[in-house]
Amino acid sequence: MKHTLSVLVEDEAGVLSRIAGLFARRGFNIESLAVGPAEQMGISRITMVVPGDDRVIEQLTKQLYKLINVLKVQDVTEIPSVERELMLMKVNATASTRSEVIELAQIFRARVVDVSEDSLTLEVVGDPGKMVAIVQVLQKFGIREIARTGKISLTRESGVNTEFLKSLEAKLA
Repeated sequence: MKHTLSVLVEDEAGVLSRIAGLFARRGFNIESLAVGPAEQMGISRITMVVPGDDRVIEQLTKQLYKLINVLKVQDVTEIPSVERELMLMKVNATASTRSEVIELAQIFRARVVDVSEDSLTLEVVGDPGKMVAIVQVLQKFGIREIARTGKISLTRESGVNTEFLKSLEAKLA
């Protein structure tokens, strides 16, 4: 199972390197990684997606807390949260296919951020599932390049679990 960890750290040189080293020494792969300033000056939030069962994640959490600059570690996998990712995607789009590519992009609320004679560059923001879906849909045109951020996540203060609501809607439909 994949777990999403939210780690608050002191914003100092080498913190990310020490965390990555901890995972590497234990033979764990970080599948997604996003780092940026948090709400408080001098603090950064690292959001990472790592594979492992609950026991493994618990061990990794304990090891992370042993690192000096780590302030808080939270496994947000099972907690209602808002998750987003950003992707830039360059797609083949000739004069004959351009309108179809744009139409499909609009369905996913993607924005066209660059246009050339034979391609479009799209900006897509959403949950990781949306990223997979738009890539599948536009694959037939030919995807030239993709750049993706790692997943970022914040817990929902409302406690509303949108995944649960989506499953209810699917059952009712």
